Amino acid sequence: MLLAGILLIAINLRPALSSVGPLVEPIQQSTGLPNSLIGLLTTLPLVAFGIVSTLTPLLTRRLGIGGTLLGAMVLLAIGTAMRSVSSVFTLYLGTLLLGVAIAFGNVLLPSLTKRNFASRGGAVTSLYSATMGLGATIAAGASVPLADGLGWRGSLGSWAVLSLFAAVVWIPQVSRLTRSEPNRSFIRAMKDLGASKLAWQVALFMGLQSLTFYVVLAWLPAILTFRGYTPSFSGWMLSLSQFMGILGSLIIPTIAGAMREQRGVVWFLTIAEAFSLVGMLIAPNGLTVVWVSVIGFVLGGSFGLALLFLVIRSHDAESATELSGMAQSVGYLVAATGPTLFGLIFDYTGAWTWSITMLFLVAALKLAMGLGAGVAKSV
Repeated sequence: MLLAGILLIAINLRPALSSVGPLVEPIQQSTGLPNSLIGLLTTLPLVAFGIVSTLTPLLTRRLGIGGTLLGAMVLLAIGTAMRSVSSVFTLYLGTLLLGVAIAFGNVLLPSLTKRNFASRGGAVTSLYSATMGLGATIAAGASVPLADGLGWRGSLGSWAVLSLFAAVVWIPQVSRLTRSEPNRSFIRAMKDLGASKLAWQVALFMGLQSLTFYVVLAWLPAILTFRGYTPSFSGWMLSLSQFMGILGSLIIPTIAGAMREQRGVVWFLTIAEAFSLVGMLIAPNGLTVVWVSVIGFVLGGSFGLALLFLVIRSHDAESATELSGMAQSVGYLVAATGPTLFGLIFDYTGAWTWSITMLFLVAALKLAMGLGAGVAKSV
């Protein structure tokens, strides 16, 4: 039952984000917002991730992991539903609230894995990271068809139903997940993590892979539409990339979890990402499906690997929560710069070339951080 509950929460952690990209055009037509502010619809949740993630251990000490996740699902439903209201203000406020809610889930799922499935960390991480990818895939593909019937606001708000269902199913776990007394103060834990080179490498690997992921999530349909593809095809290409991300999330953590060190996996992912970015930059006719598939697989695998680092680089569930909070806070603040900066570069240059070139620099930095995080040590 616990694993099923974890997977149900996991599937809720991406639809509110991946449903935006395919709807950029109707949102702009309806609101008149420029690309930089449209990018803020993806950036705001990342800012919330960055601010809230570090504070999550404080909340779990009061409510426990079970209670915190229940509150997160309720808040996610409220924030998602607010985006269906006919107001730009509620569109952004709802986006901020759902970002706070998702932050709690992001931090606590690795902690639950370390606490309840330590001997199967790689397999369980693969399952729930792939389930997150499944949620993103479904939302990316269904957003445009839902908007045809409900309008773009109704399409964005419809995912609140899934969050409410998860909250109801999760209720029994609140009493089953017993709370334990912390072994150290929150301030002491943050000081120790701040002084750890390995913790910073894990955090920056998390952030850099997330930056590229959310850039692709926010802008891939717009890039393809700019190059002459239909909005429907562009939305399904985003869905394809998310589907391939599911495969990456299933395969990469399982393989990496069986290894003592993960540096070889980091090299493989970096080389594959470079190939896909060349495809995105050159955009050869007939090969769009190929590079979209590769970048989806790489980003899904990189995300699963980042989550695995949170489990295998920590000693116990408490340290996993603390490392997860610190890594995701730092990581998502780094990632938050991506979608808006990507859009601003396009607004300034009128083409996607320089924006995509930025992702090559991100990949090089990610390689350096991943090689450090892949060494068999513990924080």
